[in-house]
Amino acid sequence: MNKLATVVVAAGMAALVAVTAQAQPYPSKPIKFLVPFAAGGPADTMARLTARTLEQGLNQAIVIDNRPGAGGIIGARAAAQADPDGYTLMYGNTASLVVGPAVYTNPGYDPVKAFAPIALVAVTFNVLAVNPTFPANNVKELIAYARKNPGKVNFASPGHGTPPHMVGEMFKQRTGIDIVHIPYKGTAAALTDIMGGQVEMTFENPSVVIPLVQAGKLKALGVTGESRNPTIPDVPTMIEAGVPDFVSMSFTGLVAPAGTPPAIIKQLADVLGPGLASAEVRSMMDKLGVIPMPGTPADFGAFLARESTKWQTVAKTAGIKISN
Repeated sequence: MNKLATVVVAAGMAALVAVTAQAQPYPSKPIKFLVPFAAGGPADTMARLTARTLEQGLNQAIVIDNRPGAGGIIGARAAAQADPDGYTLMYGNTASLVVGPAVYTNPGYDPVKAFAPIALVAVTFNVLAVNPTFPANNVKELIAYARKNPGKVNFASPGHGTPPHMVGEMFKQRTGIDIVHIPYKGTAAALTDIMGGQVEMTFENPSVVIPLVQAGKLKALGVTGESRNPTIPDVPTMIEAGVPDFVSMSFTGLVAPAGTPPAIIKQLADVLGPGLASAEVRSMMDKLGVIPMPGTPADFGAFLARESTKWQTVAKTAGIKISN
């Protein structure tokens, strides 16, 4: 065989391999889940639950790759830059998909343009909790007290630019009160100081707050959802308590890099929906204190756009910018 013939045959074989690879049904190899938060927490547990659900539906392995740091933007940036072939997905949350891009000066991605939404998986609503001895037994009394004592009520968060910090800033903006943000290095330290009386209040996840409320170590004044939390049904929503347009949620959901073929997005969504609706998965969600939120990729896309706009407005009004 002469040199030219050898080149032609090699080119033909390469083309055949490429066509064969394209013809293989998706997924034909393991899928990587980029998870932009540390292993072991509630969001990571939800990511692994979602991965297991997809594994069963797709009959393909899913590999978890935890990439925590910088409010979730390190992992999200890697996901945004991945090949849009369906083999790298991101299990994101409030911090990585909406709050991080709103507060960091250079996140490296646009949360709406950089990702193709697959499914909003679950949400949870924060609880406004105060020290039990704080002289306010409802939200109106808290607002009245803060107005009489400007700059003397402190609210804690697990760090500057975290979702609880942003919820506190939104509370300031919706009510016009002057309360002071005290950032901590984590939720546990913040709650310890609230229980000790060094700080007055916080907006935090119900999974950590409600047990302390039930033990009498914290006092719950409101919840940030559209409806009450069934575990503490006597605690009103912030809207019921007199703060209009005050809904805030923490969420987790699955996205792919922008440009991922729509057929793959649909396949993933079609498999994930019924899997998350199973009794076993719902039972595990109940134990984690999260609310399943089924929907279409279009629903999730619209949700992300609304949440991004909301938190960008809060960050801009509060002048929050973090260098990275």
